[in-house]
Amino acid sequence: MGRLRNRLRKTKAHVSSRRRAAGKRASERRSPLGSPMEFGSGGRDARARRQLQAAGRAAAYLGGGFLLLSAASSAAVRSLRSLSDANQRKFAAPCGACEGKGTYACRLCRGSSTIEWSPLHDPVFVNPCLCPTCDGTRVQRCLNCLGKGYA
Repeated sequence: MGRLRNRLRKTKAHVSSRRRAAGKRASERRSPLGSPMEFGSGGRDARARRQLQAAGRAAAYLGGGFLLLSAASSAAVRSLRSLSDANQRKFAAPCGACEGKGTYACRLCRGSSTIEWSPLHDPVFVNPCLCPTCDGTRVQRCLNCLGKGYA
């Protein structure tokens, strides 16, 4: 019976010493040789983490500001362009090439929507193909006014 009590005391002492060692911080733990174990100091890691968080926050603010500025300038340019187009439409003379329509009959297919094409220099047969200029619509945008109808 005495041996059993001694064994229980030893195991309890061993468990409590392990719990005490686990409760200590990494910088306070000691290696079996007695010198402090170097796992990195807790203060440096926390300071580096705070600095990294501050740098990330600053980058997010700068990126958000840049995005906001870009969106605002894009909207301003778009509205100014629409205003200038409306003014130009009121007071500009109609285009002389398309007579104000913005389009004219395709010059490649002459309004037929197909062209005759052969891959050989001396054609044995001729294939009718879709016109690459007008894509079969038979009209093309005016190159003078770019389809707006005024010059």
